[in-house]
Amino acid sequence: MCGICGEVRFDGSIPSVQRLERMARVLEPRGPDGSGVVLRNGCGFAHRRLKIFDLSEQAQQPMVDSALGLTLVHNGAVYNYLELRTELEQQGYRFFSDGDTEVILKAYHAWGPTFVERLNGMFAIALLERDTGRVVLARDRLGIKPLYLADVRGGLRFASTLPALLAGGGIDTEIDAIGLHHYLTFHSVIPPPRTILEGARKLPPATVLILETDGTRREHRFWEPVFERAPGDDARSADEWQHLVLDALRTAVRRRIIADVEVGVLLSGGLDSSLVVGLLAELGAHGLKTFSVGFESVGDEEGNEFRYSDIVAKCFGTEHRKIFVDTDRLLPALPGCIAAMSEPMVSHDVVGFYLLSQEVSQYVKVVQSGQGADEIFGGYHWYPPLLESRDPLTDYSQVFFDRDHRDFQRVVHPRFVEDDHSRRFVERHFAQSGAATPADQALRLDTTVMLVDDPVKRVDNTTMAWGLEARVPFLDHEVVALAARIPPELKIRGGGKGVLKDAARRVIPSAVIDRPKGYFPVPALKYLDGPYLALAHEALTADSARSRALFRADYVDELLENPRAHHTPLKGSKLWQLALLELWLQSHGI
Repeated sequence: MCGICGEVRFDGSIPSVQRLERMARVLEPRGPDGSGVVLRNGCGFAHRRLKIFDLSEQAQQPMVDSALGLTLVHNGAVYNYLELRTELEQQGYRFFSDGDTEVILKAYHAWGPTFVERLNGMFAIALLERDTGRVVLARDRLGIKPLYLADVRGGLRFASTLPALLAGGGIDTEIDAIGLHHYLTFHSVIPPPRTILEGARKLPPATVLILETDGTRREHRFWEPVFERAPGDDARSADEWQHLVLDALRTAVRRRIIADVEVGVLLSGGLDSSLVVGLLAELGAHGLKTFSVGFESVGDEEGNEFRYSDIVAKCFGTEHRKIFVDTDRLLPALPGCIAAMSEPMVSHDVVGFYLLSQEVSQYVKVVQSGQGADEIFGGYHWYPPLLESRDPLTDYSQVFFDRDHRDFQRVVHPRFVEDDHSRRFVERHFAQSGAATPADQALRLDTTVMLVDDPVKRVDNTTMAWGLEARVPFLDHEVVALAARIPPELKIRGGGKGVLKDAARRVIPSAVIDRPKGYFPVPALKYLDGPYLALAHEALTADSARSRALFRADYVDELLENPRAHHTPLKGSKLWQLALLELWLQSHGI
């Protein structure tokens, strides 16, 4: 797990080392253990290293293999690298290091651009061919590792985060009208390739982008889950599906143990992270370090779920730490949390993950997390109505969207009012082949789009802000492909995640399964009051906000007057959504 950045020139010039170093400095929290810069053939790569595999200097990046004529930087972890190494050695390749980086490099040499299909893991890759000058960029199947892009005069830049990309300068920072529509409507999810800024884009998941020296580009998607039943699936019993799910998850959890450092678990006390702990215990993990976070309660809304994480910790004998964050600590953490966001993320629990990661990074460098189970196993409340839906587009948007297009028009300056971009996006996505039912269509959208640019990005940004690698076994692509085949009624029944709950009963206590659905509660950001309201007011009335004029002044005044009266269908604060965007823009000097 690391941070990468670079510049590819198409005009014969040489990338600026100073610019690469500026970009890499922004990535230092992602990789505090080492750094490097390489210039080759009109291309510059920079790297910040977090040592997880092969802790020696032999695995330092950028990695150059002069014999093969290849230079590589990558961010992430390839869990099957030892198996691939054995296969490559049988083909005659010899290795000078013991980690996954060199395996990726030689895998490309052996198999060409299709090498990504053999990688099991999370990754963002940039690779240069010395003899042709060709550059290959790639991103993992579920977009767990980010890769941002920007066209610049005579070239292209890339980086692991949008702020690092901006540090290179010369990027159009005007607000992207479609990105703004998605942010304010599609629950702050901005689908790739767009971002909130006109001049910045992101490589979609499961995508390889090939850049030739003249700027010619070829892009292809190398994986896509199919949300339909495979031959024989309709005849499977619920019990068979449960066994398949457990077997796939056991494999996924086992894959993510591999490391040359200790691996812990983020234990919320919910079904998903508890099951990860239980499966690790099955594999013989002893003295496993687990971590939970909680906040002060507001009114009748409880701010922690420690009673459930305690059950799991006691059951499996983990070395458990509970981190309690009072309001006095929460507010000072917000600026750092917002600065760590690659894109503005409005979910209240971002600061929770940020503070949890700060604490956890003092004990371990790698954790497993239960992220992703709700999307792939149907855990959200908007899925059941879609089982019999005759108008899935309307049924989905009414529940998931933060506002409809009419409300959007009330929020923004008239110059941003165009088409109903978010509804059109969902409509196009639902219309694609490969999803058998309305529920399958929604599950596919949430798995391949919403999950990537909300929960997954949230975990990556907040953990990497503290040099902590987060691994997500529920997003093993084989688990995702299996879940996509399961009939939606089996996933959605029992209040959601029915098949997962039934499978989990074989591993973990029922008390953490048969409980009200929880989340990472941060009530202070849901019910803005006192200093939090003052922070929002200051952000939205600052000179930079007024000159930017994103939002209509009368609408902002209405929210500031009574923030508790304005929540989205998903119970988010509409005021915090606007304030967070302004705070993010101001944090990065935009």
